Amino acid sequence: MAEAQRDAPIKSAQVEALVVMKIVKHCSSTFPTTATGSLVGMDNNGVLEITNTFPFPTIDVASTDGHQNDASSLAAAAPRAKANILYQNEMIRHLKEVNVDANNVGWYTSATMGNFVNLGFVENQYHYQRDNDKTVALVHDVSRSSQGSLSLRAFKLSNEFMAAYKEGKFTTESLQKSKLSFKDIIVEVPVVVHNSHLLTSFVHQIAAPPDTPEVPLPASLDDIRRNPTKLPAHPSFDSLDLSIDPFLEKTCDLLLDSIEAHYTDLNNHQYYQRQLTREQFKITQWQTKRKAENAARAAAKQPPLPEDEWQRLFKLPQEPSRLEGMLNARQVEQYSKQVDGFTATVTAKMFAVRGNLLPE
Repeated sequence: MAEAQRDAPIKSAQVEALVVMKIVKHCSSTFPTTATGSLVGMDNNGVLEITNTFPFPTIDVASTDGHQNDASSLAAAAPRAKANILYQNEMIRHLKEVNVDANNVGWYTSATMGNFVNLGFVENQYHYQRDNDKTVALVHDVSRSSQGSLSLRAFKLSNEFMAAYKEGKFTTESLQKSKLSFKDIIVEVPVVVHNSHLLTSFVHQIAAPPDTPEVPLPASLDDIRRNPTKLPAHPSFDSLDLSIDPFLEKTCDLLLDSIEAHYTDLNNHQYYQRQLTREQFKITQWQTKRKAENAARAAAKQPPLPEDEWQRLFKLPQEPSRLEGMLNARQVEQYSKQVDGFTATVTAKMFAVRGNLLPE
């Protein structure tokens, strides 16, 4: 029974409200620089309970050229940095001393407009997941959360991609053999925000002002469930706004950039194919010529020349890795889903008021 629980796949990630607040505060304070940190908790029969978190130390880039991109790249690589690994182990040791969940269950990172599917993200998650399969990467989108709705998603690498990344071969032949596509790189895990019973009771009591001076206190959680506190009605006209989502234009620009990067990778692969065809044609010509020479030497009763010298004379070009192209394709899919989500609400509003927009 214990073996079955240990081998059970992750069904969902249960994040404590305190952990959410810590992640939001850290990511917002460092925006637009990437923020990363470690997650601790435990696996409870397929539910990954994330009970605490702590950020990785910030990198001082004042001694370098001071560009923001340098700080972001260093922060993005922080989860697999040797110094931060030692820092993480030291923090977990201190958490054990105060009787807090001290099992590493992954890491978190900040993102802007869903721009997180890259090689650094894959390397960080592989660093955690190769030793412990019950780890996830929490992605907090600061730009989307600034509009009032929390954007917190959990991801992990698929088992097929873990095997391919461990082998280190992302050639056309290996991808065709393993049937690995860009959709099989990462798997999203449902996220559930969890509050303690004490906090739930407190929130129910302060949700609305009391109708009478004396408020009867609930005796148990069942009393709260039977008679929940009703929130007061606050008029909101934001849902009637017909303006297009302000992040739609930025997302479309990022989508075009990802498509251009995908086409650049595709052109590089086509250039490799042309080079390979050219070299193979030269090898075929050389082999044909050598066979004719050996036939003439055999007729003259002379020893034949070796026919495998082409391996020394010609060098076939090495196929570039297809991993970057797969990550670009996965990022394009991510942006496309965001654009679809942005336009869904606006399109419904436009259909609702199109009668007033049409000419008489």
